[in-house]
Amino acid sequence: MIKATLNNEEKIEELIAELTLEEKVGMCHGNGLFRTEGIKRLNIPPIKMSDGPIGVRNEFPDDSWTPIGNSDDYVTYLPCSLALASTWNTELAHRSGEVLGSEARGRGKDIILGPGINIIRSPLCGRNFEYMSEDPYLTGRMAVPFIRGVQENNDVSVCVKHFAVNNQETERLNVEAIVDERTFREIYLPAFEMAVKEGDAYSIMCAYNKLFGYHCSNNKELLQGILKEEWEFDGVVVSDWSAVNNTELAANAGMDIEMSVTFNFDDYFFANPLIKAVKEGRVKEEVINEKVRRILRLMYKVNVFSEDRKRGNYNAPEHRQVTLDVARESIALLKNKNNILPLNSKKVKTLAVIGENANIIHSNGGGSAEIKALYEITPLLGLKMILGGQTDIKYAKGYSSDLSSKEKLIKEAVELAKVSDAVIIVGGLKHVADDLQLENNALSVNKEEEVKHRIDSEGYDKSDLKLPYEQDELIKRVLEVNNNAVVVMLTGSAIEMTEWVDEANAIIQTWYNGMEGGRALAEVLFGAVNPSGKLPITFPKALEDSPAHKIGEFPGSETVKYTEGIYVGYRYFSSYDVEPLFCFGHGLSYTEFKYDDLNISINEELENIDISVKFEVTNVGDKTGLEVTQLYVSDLEASVERPKIELKGFDKVYLEAGETKEVEIKLDKKAFAFYCVDDKKWTVEEGKFEILIGSSSNDIRLQSEINVGSSYKF
Repeated sequence: MIKATLNNEEKIEELIAELTLEEKVGMCHGNGLFRTEGIKRLNIPPIKMSDGPIGVRNEFPDDSWTPIGNSDDYVTYLPCSLALASTWNTELAHRSGEVLGSEARGRGKDIILGPGINIIRSPLCGRNFEYMSEDPYLTGRMAVPFIRGVQENNDVSVCVKHFAVNNQETERLNVEAIVDERTFREIYLPAFEMAVKEGDAYSIMCAYNKLFGYHCSNNKELLQGILKEEWEFDGVVVSDWSAVNNTELAANAGMDIEMSVTFNFDDYFFANPLIKAVKEGRVKEEVINEKVRRILRLMYKVNVFSEDRKRGNYNAPEHRQVTLDVARESIALLKNKNNILPLNSKKVKTLAVIGENANIIHSNGGGSAEIKALYEITPLLGLKMILGGQTDIKYAKGYSSDLSSKEKLIKEAVELAKVSDAVIIVGGLKHVADDLQLENNALSVNKEEEVKHRIDSEGYDKSDLKLPYEQDELIKRVLEVNNNAVVVMLTGSAIEMTEWVDEANAIIQTWYNGMEGGRALAEVLFGAVNPSGKLPITFPKALEDSPAHKIGEFPGSETVKYTEGIYVGYRYFSSYDVEPLFCFGHGLSYTEFKYDDLNISINEELENIDISVKFEVTNVGDKTGLEVTQLYVSDLEASVERPKIELKGFDKVYLEAGETKEVEIKLDKKAFAFYCVDDKKWTVEEGKFEILIGSSSNDIRLQSEINVGSSYKF
């Protein structure tokens, strides 16, 4: 028996001493699709995992991908990560994490597989909805409170994914990302480093792809060198499912737990083959001990051995309130010419709701992000809930995957739009390719791939930015008969709008917005909520305007070359003067905000720079609103090529009509640094920098030059 008076590290060493090699190895691989092996004789339970972070996935047997199907795994459906990032609200990120952590623990899980924090490099990646932004700073600043929310009070661990440079689904198991060291450090690593150092993430999931010549699961430089030694990560590295392909390389590289999609658990690379590798001397037993040490350390962190471990809770009313709060603040008003919005419920007696996305649910798709939502309020349901019986709401599908019915559906929609007081078109993308049931379930492989390229889902990248199912024609023809029709895009990524964006007076961007998404959208449309979402990604006018496609490669073949380097997202658009459709950070309000009185104080210390940036924001309109103030930095005298602007701070401010508040954003040396490949250090050069304060990356309201008097390397 382990003495109760020992500290956890001492208990861990005593447990390791009592374990056989076979028992140690059993703890290092899946013995079920979502669990490891426990050691009954030492009262060590298995580690139980589940997909996230949109919600805790439904239950599977150990050895089947057919869900168990009981009624006990319905859960709260949270807005997707891209929607959360669109709030630019770190408090909401923390509250979302608290909900996910509580629900995971309530379902008996030890690790929830999320958040996903890969950079959105191309608008075509099928998993963009699972990620947060094209910007590493915004991603990290939203991920850290989310991670803390999951872990702090719930006795459950996150598993931050996918480490690293995993930015596409095409050939994801084999493709090698060719990225230079500076880009790697400045764009693709910072959010993970913040997750480890500031978020104290207990576990990290390695990616499928190759990097620097090795699969990430076999990459000693990545897992052992950067993650465990440089960043001093003391947690567990979990493989993505079936990411491990070599026992010896992965074991010695720093992989701790192998998970996979097959049911031959004893044959996993970290099962019998690992025992053999140790006995043959190809892997030292101390390497296995270190894996077990980390696994046990995680188990102590989440109080697996404690009788007072948190029970968790799922489907709580307060959890549903958080999903509604996030959904409300995530919706971005992209265009509102002539103040078409908000609609007036007292004047709208007949409302036309057009578009399939108004009437379908999304929680049951997307690949591993799918969940069994307790409920999901669609846009059509949300509108009927908020308007009640005083408004006659009629629905027209408008478009369908069955293109033979295209003209009939469009005509129905147009005729309805002609005779309605207001028109709302809800288009976009979806998670589930339900049209695979066409043609008597006898689709060709090419047809199946074509269909799946139209959806946001794990395993598939889209082939273009165009709206599927002839939606552009539908929108144009409805706008011809009613140019005040409101266009709502419901997607998990940027899409092309050039065919009708000039004709539309009002455009709203919403996302896979959780169980309360339809209610939140209705509240925004009719003014009960003032929109405050800001785009965490750039919407290009055309795919070829995106840097991964203009300068780099996507999706490549055996390799994909990141030759756009550091010019990802708005860094490219601003630096190369490419006009986007809607810029990074863009989002309008039903009120107006004025920025004044920029004041910057600088205190240079021996090892750091302490800068305080203060300014005033006034709500000069007649409605209460929230404004996301954004701070960008520009290096005016850099000795190396740098983007024109880089986001280095933001704050979301609540203002009553007529109210003024002072905003303060603090900066340190990290805000001015670039990664010097020669020195292998972050570097701040002395010289002139510009501080820019704006409502978006293209809407700068205040700016001022500062001088940094010394150089810094760290």
